[in-house]
Amino acid sequence: MRGAVGRGRRGLVVLAVLAGVVAAGGCGGGAEPGGADTAGSAGATDSAGKDSSPQASAGSLTWEFEYIGKFSGRFTDVAVLADDDIWAVGTANNGQANAHLLHYDGTQWEREPLPEALGTSDYPPILHEVGTESLWLQPQPQAYEEDGLNSWAQWDGTRWSAVPNPPPGNVGDFEAKGPDDVWALTDERAARHWDGTRWTTTRLPYGASDLAVVGRDDVWAVGSRSTGPGTELGSGERYSQPASMHWDGASWKPVETPQARFEEPIPPEPSAGLGQVFALAGGEVRAYGNNSFNHGEVENEPADEFIRLRWDGSQWVEQEPAPGGCALRTPVGQDDKGLFLNGNWYLTDDGRCVKIKRHRLPLSTGARKGSNQSLWLEDIHRVPGTDEWLGAGHIQVNQSGAPFDAPVVVRLRSGG
Repeated sequence: MRGAVGRGRRGLVVLAVLAGVVAAGGCGGGAEPGGADTAGSAGATDSAGKDSSPQASAGSLTWEFEYIGKFSGRFTDVAVLADDDIWAVGTANNGQANAHLLHYDGTQWEREPLPEALGTSDYPPILHEVGTESLWLQPQPQAYEEDGLNSWAQWDGTRWSAVPNPPPGNVGDFEAKGPDDVWALTDERAARHWDGTRWTTTRLPYGASDLAVVGRDDVWAVGSRSTGPGTELGSGERYSQPASMHWDGASWKPVETPQARFEEPIPPEPSAGLGQVFALAGGEVRAYGNNSFNHGEVENEPADEFIRLRWDGSQWVEQEPAPGGCALRTPVGQDDKGLFLNGNWYLTDDGRCVKIKRHRLPLSTGARKGSNQSLWLEDIHRVPGTDEWLGAGHIQVNQSGAPFDAPVVVRLRSGG
């Protein structure tokens, strides 16, 4: 995971138990939102829907509505080449794939047809910023699994065309430092690199779930291992352990990673692993994961343990705990003053934990005054050349008789 822009939707299974995971499933089908294009003047609230007066929110961080979709569902992705070249992908709550592709040209949002180069799948595709002048549109992994579809499209700022040489295989994590430096995980043990002319396949020492690219000869992968120290429980059972690997420009090498283990008696089917690795702008690398087990089989269960590591230049060490509501959050983006964390939190470089606020939906969307509203973001990106950020996701509206999900793109000025 890159620190420059953040990829909130890249949360993986091992991180799914972390409190406040960014991505969340839509609530059940309800009334269609009315389809307002702009927000009303309602006061700011925190992301859980608690009221906060506009005066109280002055000087704090607030997500402002950039666009409210005209369907019940959610936006799953956003990509930003410029403030007048923004793309978002969404899906409706109608039981079908039914992908929505929207474009903002600096004056208005309009729904666009999926590029022909992408093929025939209706699954919502995935957007990737590849350098500063190009977007790649990836077919959903589900489309690849069902139909073997591997047709990618690219946007050059003017038109869509086919990616002439897309990454082979079913791509999981995808990280691009530029058009000639792209990494992709295509299964747990295979990483592919694009140098601008061809893909090269490299074999990973252990199963990996996430990548972070610091530089061309400085790439990290994290996951878990099922062999080696700490993995044997006896009676043929295994206790998977956190694993990390480093690319030095020539090969992937395993890196010694702290083990995780519950105290005796060890709970049923324990497993530990890393699900996210994040590279900060200054080159520091952090990794996140958990130590869990199969809950519900014994009394007096221990609590899951959260793993938070930092590479100090020679070894992995425990991170300093973050304060307050930031304690169990993971980073999804970084600006000049701190880290954006999942669940709409922000951790400043001087150690302050800030809850990012948002506005309530306008009544014209069908959201009532007494409704409970929560903002769930799938992805955030910085607007190039500015201190503004865009996020994509949905507002979950819980109200009697007519709950719904309102797809939203939101904007925040970070001042960093």
